[in-house]
Amino acid sequence: MGKRGTHLTRLTAVAAVLLVVGAPVAVWGLMGQQNAQGLPASELDYAFQPPGISDGTAAALGGVALVLAVAGAALLVLASLRGAFDHRWWGVLAPLTAAGVLAGVGWRVLTAGVIGANIGAGLALLVGAPFVGGLLLWGLARALWLAWERVGRQGSASAV
Repeated sequence: MGKRGTHLTRLTAVAAVLLVVGAPVAVWGLMGQQNAQGLPASELDYAFQPPGISDGTAAALGGVALVLAVAGAALLVLASLRGAFDHRWWGVLAPLTAAGVLAGVGWRVLTAGVIGANIGAGLALLVGAPFVGGLLLWGLARALWLAWERVGRQGSASAV
């Protein structure tokens, strides 16, 4: 692989990280704190205490993360269209991104201030967590499969 090929591989790897890491941060930051309306925070019950980050800071982080995630996705789409990114890796990136988005939403639900029991937190843990785990396992299994195929092709090419 030439210097250009190595550069493109690194660029697509960075773009993939921007997409997978940026998406959940964007959702978390732009969703904002989901507290019950009309009551001071001191009177609310929390399944998990939210981080001590202001809504403005969270929104700014979410906005920056959204821009980075969209930029990463755009770079990957362009690389796919030009043949520089194997489109089969979308089968890894899509479930990882979806798991991250669900985790971002789930974290906001888990840290929501409510009166009494947080039913959403229970659902997020009972339904959302296994679903996120399944998506992560799917992405990992697909990545291992693609890596195994690549090693097999390289091994057979060197044997010829």
